[in-house]
Amino acid sequence: MDLRSALVVLVHLALLGLGGWLIVIDARTHRLPNRIVLPTLAALLALAIIDALASAEKTPSIRALLGMLILGGFYAMLRLLNRSSMGGGDVKLAAVIGLVLGWHGWTALAVGAAAAFVLGSLYALTLMALHRATRSTRIAFGPWMIIGAFLGVLIT
Repeated sequence: MDLRSALVVLVHLALLGLGGWLIVIDARTHRLPNRIVLPTLAALLALAIIDALASAEKTPSIRALLGMLILGGFYAMLRLLNRSSMGGGDVKLAAVIGLVLGWHGWTALAVGAAAAFVLGSLYALTLMALHRATRSTRIAFGPWMIIGAFLGVLIT
């Protein structure tokens, strides 16, 4: 394994740990703390830039930046349309996830983004079928975003 591959594995392991931590926090508090999400985004941006400068292949880093803008922008639009449906932490986490999935490829981005909504919807529908939630019940979406991102990376 070369140095770049080892670093990619290390970064993914760190993201897995951070993702698990954010799942627990969001499920308990319905918050995705800026003190975790924003430094993660900054570090990943720096890594994408370093990767582009250090490797001959610039495409993954450019795709990562585009993925960050596309997914983060989509979630920002959802938040603007209905502030009660999407939290600010979800928007910032979407930028992080878009960057990571974009680095992996367009398929990873599409699968990860779609999986979040499918899984979150199935969870909400299950709760409603069990009469444990109504249409107005707040459900943390961060865990589904993270699980969807994990699936996006695994599938590609």
